[in-house]
Amino acid sequence: MMLTSLEDWVFEHDYAYRQMIEHFEVHSLDGFGCEGKPLAIVAGGALLHQLHKTQKRDLSHITAVRFYSDSAFMQLDEATLRNLEITRSAIDGKRKGSLLWLIDKTETAMGARLLRRWLLQPLLDIKTIDQRLDAVAELRDNFLLRDELRQLLSGVRDMERLISRVDLGTANARDLVSLRESLCVLPKLYKALNRASSPLLVSLCEKADTLTDIANTLSEAIVADPPFTVRDGGMFNDGWDESLDELRSIARDGKKYIAGLEAQERRRTGIQNLKIGYNRVFGYYIEVKKSASDRVPVDYIRKQTLLGAERFATAELKEWEEKVLSADERIAELEYQLFQSLRKSIAQETLRIQGAARAVATIDVLCSFAQVASENHYVRPVVNDGTGIVIKDGRHPVVEKVYLAQEFVPNDVCVDCDENQILIITGPNMAGKSTYIRQVALTVIMAQVGCFVPASEAQIGLVDKVFTRVGATDFLLRGQSTFMVEMNETANILNNATPRSLIVLDEIGRGTSTYDGLSIAWAVAEYLHNTKKVAARTLFATHFHELCELALMLDRVKNFNVSVREWGDRIVFLRKVVPGSADRSYGIQVARLAGLPKGVIARAKEILSNLERDEFGSDGTPSLARTARRRRPSGAAQLSLFTAPAPGSPVLKELESLDPDTMTPLEALSKLTELRRKLRES
Repeated sequence: MMLTSLEDWVFEHDYAYRQMIEHFEVHSLDGFGCEGKPLAIVAGGALLHQLHKTQKRDLSHITAVRFYSDSAFMQLDEATLRNLEITRSAIDGKRKGSLLWLIDKTETAMGARLLRRWLLQPLLDIKTIDQRLDAVAELRDNFLLRDELRQLLSGVRDMERLISRVDLGTANARDLVSLRESLCVLPKLYKALNRASSPLLVSLCEKADTLTDIANTLSEAIVADPPFTVRDGGMFNDGWDESLDELRSIARDGKKYIAGLEAQERRRTGIQNLKIGYNRVFGYYIEVKKSASDRVPVDYIRKQTLLGAERFATAELKEWEEKVLSADERIAELEYQLFQSLRKSIAQETLRIQGAARAVATIDVLCSFAQVASENHYVRPVVNDGTGIVIKDGRHPVVEKVYLAQEFVPNDVCVDCDENQILIITGPNMAGKSTYIRQVALTVIMAQVGCFVPASEAQIGLVDKVFTRVGATDFLLRGQSTFMVEMNETANILNNATPRSLIVLDEIGRGTSTYDGLSIAWAVAEYLHNTKKVAARTLFATHFHELCELALMLDRVKNFNVSVREWGDRIVFLRKVVPGSADRSYGIQVARLAGLPKGVIARAKEILSNLERDEFGSDGTPSLARTARRRRPSGAAQLSLFTAPAPGSPVLKELESLDPDTMTPLEALSKLTELRRKLRES
């Protein structure tokens, strides 16, 4: 991506307004919906200014202004797109492994671009979502129609890019042939689509413009296999232009005459190796070997002497040369003029061709969704105005296709704004917590795009925004640590989420000390539960088992865990999400599976045993060392976050006086740090 700076005056309202008025050739911009939107006018005018400056050609194909409205689409921020791997894999940044890679079965470049746009802009209008789902359902069930449409679509070129080149005056004859081939598919495509009955497909068929007039014009004009450049000639069929046909006749007859002249001169002179040739310097010439130079007639005019031959001309040869060369030059010039005229006439149909391209792209995307649904046994989701997200036997669409070593274990989910607002999900690493919470978000996005989903049943209460806080990343160039990045993303969620949002939190607070991280995670969960303007549906995966106590204190918090089975020191991940909290993290067992040395594993078990038995030294630190430890400054051990201070404590009084509903997350975090310091000092 390249950023270009423009002068300040380009962004002045009056200048931008004039740019748009002049470009669209109107007296007012009210017809474009620009009234009362000065910043939109400035943006549009500046963009037109830059296009005129850089393109330096006619921009008449830009015929309208369309406004993008956040209220029409689900909001997906940069972190969410990255964390859910919507268009790029988080592993290598490539397309493979992303949701887009999985569901893109399009046959055309236009369809691929539209699918990507739909995926980045899930809908908020249930009627439009259902129209897409109806079309996908019909195409999935009618595989004969789907296969016929996809086969026809495979013959359609990139009509959007082709007509853009035509309109900009950069298209060559081969571009027009590609456009012609695409247009010739349209009647067959709409004839097949006429068998459809779903409203969206019927609407596309009713509005169809087969563009047969344009296709016929191009078929009559351009040859099947034209040259690459327009200056090479030979682009037009015989019969397209009378003047061109006449010149071609002269050129053909002249060349035939010259070929006959060669045979005639051989007979006249008796020189059997005589030949007539041509080059750009001398034109046509008669070449005779020096061994036969004594037989050259007196009417031959010497033009050039070579090492072993001589070249001559005759008056008759020069006369025909002028006719032939003149015809060739005039043909090339006339063909160029005819091509420019044809290209301009096709450019006049830009809007019609663009409309047909959009219709083809829509059909292509719907067929792609149907193909994916059929191949992967997806089901139609029910999208409604409620707040509940209920998914039965849900699966991660990408993971189940990429990791084939073991069968994917489906899981249910029920999250809403009533009784199951926040789901605290615990369990060991590698058990599948992250996969589980991500698959819920992906299922919601797929449903609101109009795609079938990987589940046996899915009811989706409309989601306006999806937020994710996943993983740990440094932005060193911005001077941001892992923890700062984590807090920035969390702050963005808390400040922008609504009760209609879906939040996916994967390990908040692990970028700092255990107690600090636990404190922040606890406060965030409380804020999401208690703040009515936020109160979003939340899936919260964590290793802080203490957070499970929230379910005892807050009505809409529920505990779930990813179950495992133990055999001695070994564990088996069952991948099943069940109600209740996990009692252990199984971190040491996971470390053993990762290949840590046996000595490290044994020592870790010893230390864990100390910690679990609350074996603390006189200075309040865990008894971790095998021998006497270095002396440490005396002081009280850090109190448990959930151990209440003594009655009458000033800290307790101050805590009771706080109103968390009126505090921002940052204020709450600051106050929590201050109270903790006072506890240590008391």
